[in-house]
Amino acid sequence: MCGLAGFVGQGGEHDLLAMTRALVHRGPDGEGVYRDADAPVFLGHRRLSIIDLAGGAQPMADATGEVVVVFNGEIYNHRDLRRDLEARGHVFRSDHSDTEVLVQGWREWGEALPARLNGMFAFVVWDRRRQCLFMARDRFGEKPLYWAWQDGRLLFASELTALAGHSGFRAEIAPMAAAKLLGYGFIPAPNAYWRDVQKLPGGGWLRFDLPARRVSTGAYWRFAVEPDGDLPDEVAADRLRGLLEQAVQRRLMSDVPLGVFLSGGIDSSAIAAIAANLRGAAGIDSYSIGFAEPSYDESAYARQMAAAIGARHHEERLTLDAARDLAPAVLGRLDEPLGDPSLLPTWLLCRFARRGVTVALSGDGGDELFAGYDTFAALGLGRIYQAVVGRGGLHRRLRRLADLLPHSPRNMSFDYKLRRALGGLDHGPELWHPAWLAPLEPAAIAELLEMPVDPEELYAEALAIWRGGHSDSLVDRGLEFYTRLYLQDDILAKVDRAAMMHGLESRAVFLDNDLVDFVRRLPAHHKLRRGRRKYLLKRAVAGLVPAEILRRRKKGFGIPLSGWLKQIDIPANALPGGTGAPLAGRWHAAHRQGRADHRLMLWCWTVMGYHGAGRRPG
Repeated sequence: MCGLAGFVGQGGEHDLLAMTRALVHRGPDGEGVYRDADAPVFLGHRRLSIIDLAGGAQPMADATGEVVVVFNGEIYNHRDLRRDLEARGHVFRSDHSDTEVLVQGWREWGEALPARLNGMFAFVVWDRRRQCLFMARDRFGEKPLYWAWQDGRLLFASELTALAGHSGFRAEIAPMAAAKLLGYGFIPAPNAYWRDVQKLPGGGWLRFDLPARRVSTGAYWRFAVEPDGDLPDEVAADRLRGLLEQAVQRRLMSDVPLGVFLSGGIDSSAIAAIAANLRGAAGIDSYSIGFAEPSYDESAYARQMAAAIGARHHEERLTLDAARDLAPAVLGRLDEPLGDPSLLPTWLLCRFARRGVTVALSGDGGDELFAGYDTFAALGLGRIYQAVVGRGGLHRRLRRLADLLPHSPRNMSFDYKLRRALGGLDHGPELWHPAWLAPLEPAAIAELLEMPVDPEELYAEALAIWRGGHSDSLVDRGLEFYTRLYLQDDILAKVDRAAMMHGLESRAVFLDNDLVDFVRRLPAHHKLRRGRRKYLLKRAVAGLVPAEILRRRKKGFGIPLSGWLKQIDIPANALPGGTGAPLAGRWHAAHRQGRADHRLMLWCWTVMGYHGAGRRPG
């Protein structure tokens, strides 16, 4: 787990050092740089030592010096790949470095290498003989990778911050990226917040041929729900449990202390239970965050689960005052705006866990693979509603009536869910999920940003997934949206940034290749059955997780944002030239007075205030 940066083209070692040192929080244990003697190729690396502490320094080259790699992440099947490569005649110099598997793997398989990897990764290979630079990102985008083409120069890094370290880089806000932040609550790949910058999508690759100065991109893998037959519940549950145990086992590899995040929900509870069983007498450390506001607090369930498995449990509480005090420090280092307010408790959880461990297992991906969100339960009702009510005058009158309801600050209150549900039903089913998540509707975004906003362009990524789906099921279409967009650019981005601000590695167990390939081929009724979400997962972990936890309603990992935003001042100018400031001020006043609930829009506005045009985050 580390940070990488580099460029091809004009610049010097001082630029490379500035880029890598912007990533010191991602890699506090070491720094390495490489400059090609014959080509304008610069590679930099910051290391967080997890595997092969003595032999894993980067940049790493093969014995000939023809192949050089910088890498961020973990390859969980590196031992198997090493044995395969050794059988093919490759000689390794390190004891068990997964980075060297990439070096030798590139020599053997070239651009077919990423498809062989089971892990989380972003890596860059410089092949001196072929005079090409190749980079790839893991299937789901657990590890970030930005790239930019500016003034004939290719730049790349784990964070926008590092790109801005190059003296020749211009940081300017991309207006459409700001619109997408307000339309989704996150910025979907390949978009990035700055002009000329793209996020390499999960499962994507980029190749730069130096002699031709040509950039080409593509995908070696894309998540798709492709139901392939059916299995009896008992057989499917047994297979799922075995694959989950295998995935946890793979992610327990570490040469440094390791623990688990434990929220008290099904996903993290199952992982903690399996990890405790596999660790045996050594046991496991679990970490959770509690909240003073009861409708947001799950800490009692986390304590119950920890006691059931004999974990050494550690808990910290987040108050409204603490969240308010944390915000400037966290948002000032966020790197790219993100509309998910659970960033704050996630940051606190990672800081807390880092005091005891360097690696933590997480339950991220469980909701996306097994239809765990409230929106999946709303699909059937949404279909009935639109068949009966439609999207005309009656629907608009019902929306106005819902707006008259008192605004509750409670977590996922009835009035909040009703307003969001009706707002999404302005659209057809192809846009229900992004609209249900959206901080603002397209017309309001256009008014705030003072620019035209075409819903087709705003939600182009969601529409492409819908139109390219292999299944007619609304559940399957929703799974593809959440897994390919929301998981990658909200959940995983949030956890990566929060964890790496503290030099902590987070590992998403549910994103194991074998587990995902099994789950994505299951019919929808194994995930959502008669309104019961995560049906098969609950059956698979019965006996590991107490029945009370399996039965309880999902809370999510939120904060009392609505009340908090009534007590703070929002930025006066979050966007260049004061764009939108008067309207944002009026919306904030209405929110403070309880006449409206603009919590998600105001959070986005606040976050954008820390990422103004031309600003070089620090």
